[in-house]
Amino acid sequence: MTHRQRRLAATGRTLFTILTTSGVLAGAALAGAAPAGAAAGTGRIASGVGYREFDLPAAKGTVHAHLLTVDLSDPRVHVDLLTPGTVAARSPVSAMADAAGAVAGVNGDFFDITETQHPGVAATGASVGPAIAHGRVLKAAVPTAQRFGPSLPPGAATTDVLGVGVDRRARLDRLTLTGTVATPAGSLALRGLNQYALAQDSVGAYTAAWGSASRKRATCGSDTDRAAGCSTDTYEVRIRGGRVVATATAPGSGPIAADTTVLLGREAGADRLRRLAKGQRVTIRRRLVASATKIPYRFAVGGYPVLHGGRPAAGLDDATAAVRTAAGLTSGGRRLLLLALDGAKPYRSGLTIAEVAREMKALGASDAFSLDGGGSTTLVARTPGDRTVRVLNHPTESPERPVANGIGVFSAP
Repeated sequence: MTHRQRRLAATGRTLFTILTTSGVLAGAALAGAAPAGAAAGTGRIASGVGYREFDLPAAKGTVHAHLLTVDLSDPRVHVDLLTPGTVAARSPVSAMADAAGAVAGVNGDFFDITETQHPGVAATGASVGPAIAHGRVLKAAVPTAQRFGPSLPPGAATTDVLGVGVDRRARLDRLTLTGTVATPAGSLALRGLNQYALAQDSVGAYTAAWGSASRKRATCGSDTDRAAGCSTDTYEVRIRGGRVVATATAPGSGPIAADTTVLLGREAGADRLRRLAKGQRVTIRRRLVASATKIPYRFAVGGYPVLHGGRPAAGLDDATAAVRTAAGLTSGGRRLLLLALDGAKPYRSGLTIAEVAREMKALGASDAFSLDGGGSTTLVARTPGDRTVRVLNHPTESPERPVANGIGVFSAP
């Protein structure tokens, strides 16, 4: 057994320490709002779902970690995407978990949180990567140059996902949009689905899943620069019942009916859409294609890989430390680890992303995936007998930061 394994085993014996006189977690003594207690003594949240907390030594100071373990081989257990109800919206993890009936959860993908580079354009709150909830595709990935968040490691892309298939196994994969728009004048490629940013010269589709937010942001930035200006060459076509029912020269906003799809084009894409006239028949086909499996995904969320087959991804930053959220896969994807660092002031120095990879490996993960961190890092759980979840870590923002999505953990009685 290595020194690190001995250290983790020792801390594991004291994890989830309970203050028996009050039933409150030992971690509640940290600075900030005190999280309430969890299942007394055992670390069990629900069938197939465990929790523990522990300290980790790091290069820039000790950090405090919170860990959910999810047994996907338990037929009563599954994970799914937590959402605010639409793609272009945000909500606290605790609110999304309670609305969905989850017993636990963590925050998910990076998202479009601010648009200071585009005056007059509102941030959409939409996530960066692909998203699948309940087996239903919600969105595809924005172009990599339009990603919001810290720089990606070499070789990573916005199409990277953590997913769980209908076979109940978790995987790291890539999901790429493939689609066409068939028109009387021929077919054109569909290169976006409910995204806050579209590639230059492209056409994207927006459905009811997008929500009410303006689609203006999708026409800003370029294929090489997120901060590039907004296109002045845009066009929208509204499709209902397989036919063109309306057109517009600028991106719109407001709810999209369940039987309607809005096609938005910029530059060359706008030119192609201008050829369509009201009443013309249009057929839209689209799907997300996985690179690693043919097994359909029930759930998928964006982020980026930090560990592959027990080996850290190349080029991981080992200088910038932060509060982090990450997921790890063990037992051939039959077990999921959800790690969230504590944002209380004594522990806010955090981990570098290279340290995250090393710690996930030490916890037994063969593959690991970085999720959004910093002020977004939140871990919630519902104690047996409670009707609502409680925040078990200390987020760096108070109250909780509203986020684009999360990973919900569900366990049937």
